[in-house]
Amino acid sequence: MNSVPDAIQKIEWIGPDKRTALLHATGDIDLHRSAGFQQALLDVAELRPKRIVLDLSGVGYMDSSGVASLVKLLARARRDEVDLRLSGLTSRVRSVFEITRLDTVFEIYTDLEEALQS
Repeated sequence: MNSVPDAIQKIEWIGPDKRTALLHATGDIDLHRSAGFQQALLDVAELRPKRIVLDLSGVGYMDSSGVASLVKLLARARRDEVDLRLSGLTSRVRSVFEITRLDTVFEIYTDLEEALQS
């Protein structure tokens, strides 16, 4: 049995056509949790949504393995022409994206409402 809780706590299919996957992540995403996090992200991508919105407001810390999981998801999303949006990055997580300049690569929104409206 896996003693590490899943980073993705909830997946919702929203929108008029139910083709937007809204994923809610929580907790720290580090080396111990990133493999499960990545697998959950790729499992959703396999379902071929039109859009994936990943709510990271519940993530207090993310290390390079968590960022690598998101980069892998971004590559898959671009290949499959899926709109990928990140929302609610805490200042600590956002700083990782800024330091690595990935804030210029990902579509990052201040909050979930903004990510869903635009």
